[in-house]
Amino acid sequence: MLTVALGPLALPTLPLLMVVATALAAALAHGLARRAGTVLFDALLYGLLAARAAHLLLHAPGYLAEPWTALDIRDGGWFAPAGWLVGAAWVAWQAWRQVAWRRALAAGATLGLLVWGAGGTLLQRQAPQQLPTLALTALASGRSVDLRTLAAGTPLVVNLWATWCGPCRREMPVLAQAQAEHPGVRFVFVNQGESAATVQRYLAAEGLVLREVLLDPASAAGPALGSGGLPTTVFFDAAGRRVHAHVGGLNAAALRARLGALPLR
Repeated sequence: MLTVALGPLALPTLPLLMVVATALAAALAHGLARRAGTVLFDALLYGLLAARAAHLLLHAPGYLAEPWTALDIRDGGWFAPAGWLVGAAWVAWQAWRQVAWRRALAAGATLGLLVWGAGGTLLQRQAPQQLPTLALTALASGRSVDLRTLAAGTPLVVNLWATWCGPCRREMPVLAQAQAEHPGVRFVFVNQGESAATVQRYLAAEGLVLREVLLDPASAAGPALGSGGLPTTVFFDAAGRRVHAHVGGLNAAALRARLGALPLR
């Protein structure tokens, strides 16, 4: 499950789980030692800053080409090991400085890690790990296409989108360019709930040349892939196994990083 519905909003599950885990950890720590809970919230903040900074350094050339995208954390660009290291170091340092907080910090951190680990495992098990069997319609030919057959020994990127979706429209030129630059990766653009005429008008008006545009009139691909939000981009290896999924818009640097981590065989 990639998203949780909150009224009309579809929120990514992992960030929500992180906030919930930290809040529970901080509440327990605060209950055992007053003000100790703030250390865990600070650890989350510093950890996120470190994870983002490390990601930017690892993929500096892409972000230097478009420096403003470095601030767009919606692209999902984080280097988790750096975040965990900095967060743990902050908690350890505060525990060393404040002897009275050690028990509270240990208990709170343990609870937070348990919630994060259990919740992450549950979400991982609920999310589809293989390409689903799903009948779609090719925009170009009108023929039926089974999504599950599209990997066929080639890494696959499945993008769920709609013409009315602002983030979808903003990322579409980035995806089109990536499709042209990565012939060894198959890109599939699955339109959600719109007619062929609507999709064709949009592509023509924007001057977008996309291969493998598929129609999903019933919007069945989102639930099949575990997402209730647009845009959603799911990366599969050549065997059809899910490698990564992202809900929200992608910039060029973030997409390049994901493609670079995608197994080519």
